[in-house]
Amino acid sequence: MNILQINSSARSTGSASTRLADAIVARVRNSKPETTLVRRDLAAEPHPVLDEATLQALFTPADKRTAEQAARIAQDDALIAQVQAADVIVIGAPMYNFGITVQLKSWFDAIARANVTFKYTENGPVGLLTGKKVYVGLSRGGLHRDGVTDSQVPFLNTMFRFLGMTDVQYVYSEGMGMGADAVAKAQALADAEINAILV
Repeated sequence: MNILQINSSARSTGSASTRLADAIVARVRNSKPETTLVRRDLAAEPHPVLDEATLQALFTPADKRTAEQAARIAQDDALIAQVQAADVIVIGAPMYNFGITVQLKSWFDAIARANVTFKYTENGPVGLLTGKKVYVGLSRGGLHRDGVTDSQVPFLNTMFRFLGMTDVQYVYSEGMGMGADAVAKAQALADAEINAILV
């Protein structure tokens, strides 16, 4: 089994969402010892944003790209290869201003490529990243679960379905900005959720 862990906090240390992702990975590995783990920290290794130069490179045939364009696309290719090789994907996703981080958005922008990870058909788009299990550890300063202020989960569900990943489970750690007691409660509830979904 190949596990891909994506840490999308802007912080490389002390991140609540990374703690969740680490805990999920540890439980998966305990249940299936014969695993390999690839961990990508998007704070330590920030991925370039999707800009005009990148779009030009993407829409230039591979054999006509400049060396600079080829190098830029190779960065996205590396992320795509990691996802394609993974059986289990674990994402640590903090909420910043009601949404995902720019780091995680750049990751999605990199891996969503027509005719590689999805394709358009006469019946609509079809995701090509099928057969994968996805766990997402969500950390939030406030309480947003199932509420109108949670734009994270709807976006993530849309992206996962679009790319063909339909087996997705979320673990929540909320109220992290509401004092020490709230943090302790949130962490205990998150640990209980992990134990429940990873029996």
